[in-house]
Amino acid sequence: MANSTAKTRQGQGIGLGGRYARVLAPAVSGRAAVVELIVIMVVAMAITYAMLPQNPLLLGMGFPWAWLLPLVLALRYGTLIGVGAVLMLLGGWFFFDSLHAGTEAFPRLFFLGGLLMVLVAGQFGDIWGTRLARARAVNRYLDERLAALTKNHYLLRISHARLENDLLARPTTLRDTLSQLRAVALEDIARAPGARDTLMGAQPMLQVVAQACQVEAAALYAVNGESVSTQASARIGPSFDLDVNDPLVQHCLDTRALAHLRSTGLQQDAETRYVAVAPVLAGSDRLIGVLVVERMPFLSLTYENLQLLMVLMGYYADGVEHAPATHSIQALLPACPYPFALDYARLSRLRRETGIESSVVALVFDLDEARDALFEQVVRSRRALDVAWPARSPSHRAMLTLMPLSDSAAVSAYLVRIEDMLRAQFGVDFSTAHIAVHSLPVPATGAEEALVRLLQRCQLDDAAASATGIETGQANV
Repeated sequence: MANSTAKTRQGQGIGLGGRYARVLAPAVSGRAAVVELIVIMVVAMAITYAMLPQNPLLLGMGFPWAWLLPLVLALRYGTLIGVGAVLMLLGGWFFFDSLHAGTEAFPRLFFLGGLLMVLVAGQFGDIWGTRLARARAVNRYLDERLAALTKNHYLLRISHARLENDLLARPTTLRDTLSQLRAVALEDIARAPGARDTLMGAQPMLQVVAQACQVEAAALYAVNGESVSTQASARIGPSFDLDVNDPLVQHCLDTRALAHLRSTGLQQDAETRYVAVAPVLAGSDRLIGVLVVERMPFLSLTYENLQLLMVLMGYYADGVEHAPATHSIQALLPACPYPFALDYARLSRLRRETGIESSVVALVFDLDEARDALFEQVVRSRRALDVAWPARSPSHRAMLTLMPLSDSAAVSAYLVRIEDMLRAQFGVDFSTAHIAVHSLPVPATGAEEALVRLLQRCQLDDAAASATGIETGQANV
């Protein structure tokens, strides 16, 4: 069901939905569009020739009916396919004219007007196709942020209960568990920078999860597309073979949700040898693995514990997905907070794939008591979507704000808002308060070096720079 939903979403534009969207705006291009162009035009001209052999192009019938198909093709696929349809229609006229021994005069105005109409429609289709592609790219980024935010809110909700109920029984706290999961993929990349395994650091991750959720026997299997690897990437406890046809495994693959004996939609009389099967989802919907739990204590087999298991797997998957890019940033800037490096890498990839701009704004303050209140006010005034990095050197400290999906105009509006707030609160502006302002458009390539140069412009010694513990965009649990 999840796979069909993803395919439907790819095949439709904004404002369309369901089966009609796939018919009116199919997600095909290249060879498929060319084949459709040739087949449609040949079939249409053959039908009109069979009905009106003396006038197959329907000339002089009060309306240029022959241009309807080229117009529709130009709207669906753009200018090139529209021009191809015009050429097909032109070739059809010469072919039909040769059958009548070339007795008819070439209809110049008919083809000139039709060509101009198709070019206008193709330009419209190209522009809106580009806008839809950019909108989908932005939505994919926002889906990733929403998925991560949802997981973090759930972790925040249960963290207080964990501190009260499980602190004495568990050897580690929830914060320690999350820190270990975050470090697993990064450590694996650090040991082998060229490696790109699907499930990096799977064995240490599974040990951490088993300790946090009291799992006695489990195995992690990689998923590539629709196929599940039968070779375990990591396991804990007694070994066992994977049964891909097991009802719990199939239910997890179909729904991409946690599967256990009381899962909604699972047959009550289903026979299974497993306790639970949890998906490993990178971002919002990309399945990269499944965790099959064969045995765990009866008292630990609760809904809250199983939900924690799934959220921890999602947290690990996000780390795996962005570990290479995040590690390259933190290798050059060891003091860069993980949330900042993660989103900076995501936005650099978004700029590279779609050209959508994001920005980093740095406000640099001197180290004295007079500017402490100004600095704290700037920290409190961040937007919900922004990610902040408070950095410090022996002589300066700065607030670096990563602004997703924001171009230079948005940066200017942000700086005007901050300056107006400082003027209203303290009666100063950037100039009188000696606050230096620097900005950086997130580049598509060389993002790490660009960030290093920004810190140098801010006169921040990165070896001494340190995050002050304020990590926005991630829940502090």
